[in-house]
Amino acid sequence: MLSNRFNQALTFAAELHAAQQRKGSGVPYVAHLLGVTSIALEYGANEDEAISALLHDAIEDQGGAATGAEIRRRFGDVVATIVEACTDTDSTPKPPWRERKELYLSHLPTASPSVLLVSASDKLHNSRSILQDYRAVGEAVWDRFKGGKIGTLWYYRALVEAFRLTAVNPWLFAELEQTVMAIEQLALDPSEITR
Repeated sequence: MLSNRFNQALTFAAELHAAQQRKGSGVPYVAHLLGVTSIALEYGANEDEAISALLHDAIEDQGGAATGAEIRRRFGDVVATIVEACTDTDSTPKPPWRERKELYLSHLPTASPSVLLVSASDKLHNSRSILQDYRAVGEAVWDRFKGGKIGTLWYYRALVEAFRLTAVNPWLFAELEQTVMAIEQLALDPSEITR
């Protein structure tokens, strides 16, 4: 069961991301954090993993290394290590998009099961949002992403392949793959879809 420590993390995450919204949708960012945490819990997250899911974007989006140090102080080494591994940069300004994504992909094969659980939960929630938004606004959804249509589709397909190689949490990875396939089927010409 979740303790008061989880409640403290929820409050901290909500405060950190209070002014942030999801790309192009106006949805408060905390909805994403709750969605990722829900997925992680449904796939067996323990409290450290659930707290990491709440805080998975904190370093990247809300203060860099200083926020990472605060997470370590408040929630311990296990949580801080998971959050750090789910962060594609703590630099401002951020390095180029493709470079960050390739580096993130390269570390997944050796990531811990906890990191893979939180990361895949994040990517599943993101891909569900892309699918929902694509159905609502069509091609305009790609304007929200630095990688555009081609880069974003490349990244999510590469994530599916990287997670598959780990052989950890196959049901979660299968759900991610099904969602990515649904996006590809809507967004690509049949001749462009590769497996």
